[in-house]
Amino acid sequence: MNMEQKSIISSEIDENLALEVLKQIPTPVMVVAHDFKIIFMNQAGCAFLGKTFDEIKGSYCYSIFNSRHCQTPECRMKKVMEGGEVSTARNEVKINDKTLYIEYTVAPLKDDNGNIIGGLEYIIDITDRVRQEQKLREQSRIIMEISTPAIKLWDRIVVLPVVGVVDSMRAQQIMDTMLKQIALNSSKVIILDIQGVAAVDTAVANHLIKIAKATKLMGCRCIISGISPAVAQTLVQLGIDLGEINTNSTLEDALSDAFALLKFEVVKKQ
Repeated sequence: MNMEQKSIISSEIDENLALEVLKQIPTPVMVVAHDFKIIFMNQAGCAFLGKTFDEIKGSYCYSIFNSRHCQTPECRMKKVMEGGEVSTARNEVKINDKTLYIEYTVAPLKDDNGNIIGGLEYIIDITDRVRQEQKLREQSRIIMEISTPAIKLWDRIVVLPVVGVVDSMRAQQIMDTMLKQIALNSSKVIILDIQGVAAVDTAVANHLIKIAKATKLMGCRCIISGISPAVAQTLVQLGIDLGEINTNSTLEDALSDAFALLKFEVVKKQ
């Protein structure tokens, strides 16, 4: 056996070994030709799809996966075969009428001359992870709503007690809650009680000013109550001007101001 024959045999062994490795990888691996027809799918991929390779072979990948990226500019396989680099993305697929979430990585498949002749893709099923993330986001949203309840205190007067830390996300949630209450109840005065806010600094003050301005644009006045001596000193030391926003130290005083703004009069019953 000459050297050339040995080289051919060695090359065939390497190719067979590589194919066996791809077949046994525990995550789905797929190879498609330049026309998007499937030319290889490993055992894990067939199990993921619930089909045999004979049922899959020669089919267009987009007809098998029916994903959110298929046949759109977002398709990473399309980008790779047009000369793009290795790419990873999240995607949503429809398998047997079930919606699954995947993370897929695509690399170009090249011939000996470096020409792109197809693409290789491996897939990780992240359905459980995505659903857990969705659950956590929903729980976070519910906690935020519970921690910022809008209470109708009087006719056209709503109080919104704020407890905890006010960051940009929380401020946006407070603003959304206030504006919805104004539209829902035709509110004319919103009392924003910040007695339970952990700390008031420049960022928090700016959030409060934005919230008050948004309220005013909807024809409603915002009164901030719960200004403690420490908060008052902090605002002065930071040089923060709350402008025309009404402020009070207590909720009781804020309610009295709200009555005055609406020209309500409390009369003691004889």
